[in-house]
Amino acid sequence: MTISSYLAFCGLCVVLAVTPGPESLLALRYSLRRVTAGLAASCGSALGNLMWAALVGIGLASLIEQSAVAYRVLKILGGLYLIYLGIQAFRGPRPDKLPADAGKEAIRSAGLPAFGAGLLSCMMNPKVGLFYIAIVPQFLPRDGSVFATTMLLGATLGAIILVYLVVLCLVAAKANAWLNRPRVTRNLERSSGAILAALGVGTAASAVVET
Repeated sequence: MTISSYLAFCGLCVVLAVTPGPESLLALRYSLRRVTAGLAASCGSALGNLMWAALVGIGLASLIEQSAVAYRVLKILGGLYLIYLGIQAFRGPRPDKLPADAGKEAIRSAGLPAFGAGLLSCMMNPKVGLFYIAIVPQFLPRDGSVFATTMLLGATLGAIILVYLVVLCLVAAKANAWLNRPRVTRNLERSSGAILAALGVGTAASAVVET
C-alpha cells in the first residue's frame, strides 16, 4: 500500500468519523454525566472498530455479507440495543456526578458501563462491518500480509474515530460545565436518548421490511 492510498483511506476515515451516528450520540450522552464516562464510551467504540477489522481480516465478517439472514438478525439486534440505550437515557434517572476526590475504583466503575455501551454499539452495527468488507479490500496490497494490513487500516480508523470522539466529549463537558444547568443537561440527555431510540426503531424496522 502506497502513501497516497493510505492518505486517501485516512480521508475516508475522517468523513466516516464526523458523520453523526450512534457512537457520537453515546459519547455526547455520557459526557453530559461525566467526561471520563464519555471518554470510556469513545474507547469502546474505537476498540469495536479494531475488532471488526480483526473479524474481516480472518474472514468471519464476510458471513454477514453472504448471508442475508445473518445481516438482518444483526441489524435487528443492533436496533433493539439502540432502543434500549435510548429509553435508558430518556427515562433513567441522571446519576449524580462523582466528586472531584473520587477514588480510582469509583471512576472505573462509572466508566465500565459506558465503555461496554460504546463497544456493543459498534460491534452490533452491521454498517461498520460492511464498511470494512467493501472499502478495506480496495486498499489491500496484492502481495504481503492481508491480515496485518487490515489491522493497520482498522487501527487507523479506530484512532481517527477516537480522536474525534474525545474532542466531542471535551467540548460537551466544557459546555455542560459552563451552562451548569441540570434542566438543560437533562433535556439534552433526553434528546439524545430519543434520537438513539429513533435510530434503533429505524434500523430494526428496515431489517423487518427486508424480510
